[in-house]
Amino acid sequence: MMTQAEFESLLQRYLDGQSRPGEQQLVEKWSEQLGQEENLILDRSLHEEVRAEMWRRIVQLTDGEEQEELVETPVLMRPLSFWRTQASRWAAAAVFVLSMGLGWWLLQRHQRNTELATLTAASQWLDQVNTLQQAQTLDLVDGSRVTLYPGSHLRYQVGLTGARREVHLTGQAFFKVAKNPARPFLVYTDKVITTVLGTSFIVTAYTGNEARVAVREGRVAVQARKGAQLNATPAHPNFNGVVLLPNQQAVYSTKTQHLEKELVTKPVILAAQVLDFKKRPVTEVLAALEKAYGVNIVYDPIKLRECTITIAFDDGPLFEQLDVLCKALNGSYKRADDAQIIFESTGCKSSRS
Repeated sequence: MMTQAEFESLLQRYLDGQSRPGEQQLVEKWSEQLGQEENLILDRSLHEEVRAEMWRRIVQLTDGEEQEELVETPVLMRPLSFWRTQASRWAAAAVFVLSMGLGWWLLQRHQRNTELATLTAASQWLDQVNTLQQAQTLDLVDGSRVTLYPGSHLRYQVGLTGARREVHLTGQAFFKVAKNPARPFLVYTDKVITTVLGTSFIVTAYTGNEARVAVREGRVAVQARKGAQLNATPAHPNFNGVVLLPNQQAVYSTKTQHLEKELVTKPVILAAQVLDFKKRPVTEVLAALEKAYGVNIVYDPIKLRECTITIAFDDGPLFEQLDVLCKALNGSYKRADDAQIIFESTGCKSSRS
C-alpha cells in the first residue's frame, strides 16, 4: 500500500519536474484535464498546500472501504490479495486525485484568486487631474460620462463598487449619469454632496469658493456635506437639503454656510411652446413662458386681467424674454427664493408687434 510519505515523494517529484516514467503518465493525464501544460508549474509556496489537499482526498476515497474490510477479516488473517486490492485502491485514488481532484482544486483556487484580483482592482482609487487647456472626457464603468474641465481633479474607485456610486471632485465637471435607481450616484465636494439616480448636471467646487450645482435635466438632491445623509435621494431628500429641477441650481455660501436654491444664470427652453402672440392676455403669455422654461412666475392676476399684448419671442434665455415683456408693459421682475420669479406691472402700455 502506498504510504503518505511515498505519495508525498511522488508528488514532490512531479512538482519539481523529476517524475519517473510511470508517474509522468499521471502528469500528462492531469495536463489533459486542465488543457494547458503551463499550469503544471506551481509556485513553491503552494506545494505543501497541494500535498495536504490531495492526501485528504485520498483518505476520504479509501477510508470507507478499509473500514469495511477491517470489520470482515482480522488483520493477521488477510490474504496477500487483500493488500494488493488495497494498493490498487490507493493507486486508483492517486490517479483520480492527480487527474481530476488536483486539477479541479487548482482551477477553483485560480478562480478565487482571479475574482479576488478583480475585486481588488475594482476597489482601487483612481485620480484623474486635467492638466490640459481644454475639457477632458472620462467614461466610467457604469456607463456614466464625465467632462472634466481644466485644472479639475476627480477621484473615484475604478469599479464604482459598493451600494452607492461615489466620486470626489475639486474644480468643475459636467456629469451625464447612467440611470440606476438601485445604486445612487454621489458627487462629493468639500462643501456639498450631490445625489442623483441618473441625469445630467454640472458641479463647480473650486477650493475656497462657493459651491454650485446646476441641473441640465432630471432631478438632483443637494445637501451640505456637514451632517449629510448618504441615503438621501431626489425622491427622499435630506430635510436640510434641496431638490433641483432643470434650469435650477443650488449655491452653498462659504460665508453663511447655507444652501440656496435659485435659477441658473441663463435658463434655456426645456419644452417647446408657441411664443408668438397676437393680442393675447398677458397671463397667457406668462403661462407659456413658465411651461417653456420650467419656472414658476408669480404675479398679480387682478392687475393684469385687462392686459393684452402682441409679441413674439425667440428661443433665447428667459431673462431676455422677460426684459422685452417688461419694456412693453412698463413692468419689472426679480428673482425670489426657491427659484421663483416675481413679475410686476402697474398697467398696460401700447402693444408690441
